[in-house]
Amino acid sequence: MQPTHPPETALIAFVGGGNMAACLIGGLLAAGHPRTRLAVAETAPERAQWLAREFGVRVVPRAAELAAEADALVLAVKPQQMTAALQGWRPKAGALVLSIAAGVTLAWLRRRLGDQAQFVRSMPNTPALLRAGISGLYAPPEVTPAARAQAEHILRTAGDCVWLDREAQLDAVTALSGSGPAYFFLLTEVLREAGARLGLPGATAARLALCTFTGAARMAETGQDVAELRAQVTSPGGTTEAALRVLEDRGLRRLFDEALHAACARSRELGAALERETP
Repeated sequence: MQPTHPPETALIAFVGGGNMAACLIGGLLAAGHPRTRLAVAETAPERAQWLAREFGVRVVPRAAELAAEADALVLAVKPQQMTAALQGWRPKAGALVLSIAAGVTLAWLRRRLGDQAQFVRSMPNTPALLRAGISGLYAPPEVTPAARAQAEHILRTAGDCVWLDREAQLDAVTALSGSGPAYFFLLTEVLREAGARLGLPGATAARLALCTFTGAARMAETGQDVAELRAQVTSPGGTTEAALRVLEDRGLRRLFDEALHAACARSRELGAALERETP
């Protein structure tokens, strides 16, 4: 079944009004989506007041007040809050249900919400707050092209999108790009502290570390392979080669491999915890 309205005029309701929901609401408004066609279900009174004041959209305490009329429902609560957030309502037939929660499977969502909706899963990341994020999306074969387009329309207001072949790949997306900004922040922090220990003023080390990373990211955006860029910076017998040799010898690649495997496993654990709950 096709959505009731095309993406540009659909009533999009957010279940949960946290940072990612606010980012997508702001992105949709910036893209020209009418604020009268946006709504949020948010249980925390202070957050609800902020959303209404910041965006001028309709905010209600329960998703059940929006489910019957929403053309698209964005599930933007944490996995641990999902069971409570879905109680007492079902989407209307043909509506898009877009989940951005880690580990929450489509099978679990269908058992709670029924089979009458178009279900899509996604994993965005926090640079979406600056419209610079990237989201991985998965939709099963039965989801209509219109529902896929609607899901991508919502998420592209916050950055880029990639479609996945299998739902299980979302756990890897969570580990790589969902958690990835934290790896970048940690590496920036580590470089800043190492620079300070070498004698640089703290503020100077911090500025050098951040600008180096952001500048290198812009170079990588040119499309040249990052391995080639690394080789160009690494002169034989030079300072960069000396530093990289230490990182390689100490197992940097293995550490990141283990770190991403841990994040991926945790994403699966979150889904498994929901599966163990009594329906």
